[in-house]
Formats: sequence, C-alpha cells, structure tokens
Amino acid sequence: MSFKLKSPYKIDNTHIHFIPDEKGVLGRANDCGSIVVNKDIKDPKLIKEVIRHEKVHLNQMKRGDLSYDGKYVYWKGKKYKRSNINGEKSLPWEKEAYQKEKQR
Repeated sequence: MSFKLKSPYKIDNTHIHFIPDEKGVLGRANDCGSIVVNKDIKDPKLIKEVIRHEKVHLNQMKRGDLSYDGKYVYWKGKKYKRSNINGEKSLPWEKEAYQKEKQR
C-alpha cells in the first residue's frame, strides 16, 4: 500500500518538498533548511531513509562544516568541484550521512 504526502510536508520544523528531479537523485538538502525528495519515490521506507540522510546534511550545514554554490561543495574548508561529484559514498560529508542515517 502506498501513501502520498502533500508538498511541502513538515517534519521537526523542516519543510520537505516532493518535486521531480533528475534520474538518480533521491533527495537534496537546501541551505535554506528545507529538503527536496524526488517525487517519483513511492516506497515509504525509502522516503524516510532519504529524509534522514538529508537531515544529516542540514546539520552539517548548521555546524558550518558543509556548504555549496553552483560550482563547488565546501567541506571543512576544502573545496570539491561539483562536476567531479557523482553521489560518491566515499566523500567525507556522505560518509557521515550514510553512517548516521542507519543509526536512527
């Protein structure tokens, strides 16, 4: 049985938006404090997992460890070119997010 959440949805004062996104992108954390989830995800378990993962990124941004602009991702003062990043789990901000999403 599937369910549908209205967009924007709110969890713990975080606005969650369900919008179409490019293939392979499940979610995004925005520097404004909201989360975007790909609207094509139908599995409630996966939706919760994506939200938990992106909330880690929001916390990384709040601490000042993670930020981004159109060309770069900045992690603890180091600059990573966005064109070289393809959702690699080995990136330091992703390692933390994957580790913590499983702990919740």
